[in-house]
Amino acid sequence: MNQDLNIREDKSFEEAISQLEQIVSRLEKGDISLEESITNFQQGIELSRYCAAKLDEAEKKISILLQDEEGNLIEKDFEL
Repeated sequence: MNQDLNIREDKSFEEAISQLEQIVSRLEKGDISLEESITNFQQGIELSRYCAAKLDEAEKKISILLQDEEGNLIEKDFEL
């Protein structure tokens, strides 16, 4: 992730979503400068990508792809 925008790899999904919501709120208010808006937008994009990656990671932990008898991939819920 982009360290210049202060996005840590160890940030939890919940922390990232909360930060993203704050950025969206600031951008929607429209009371910040253009430069601040661009910086917030860039950080929002990075957070969005981070959250998408975390969701993808979680989905991979929950699901396991298996092959059936015909060699087709089927999705099965992850079981401990």
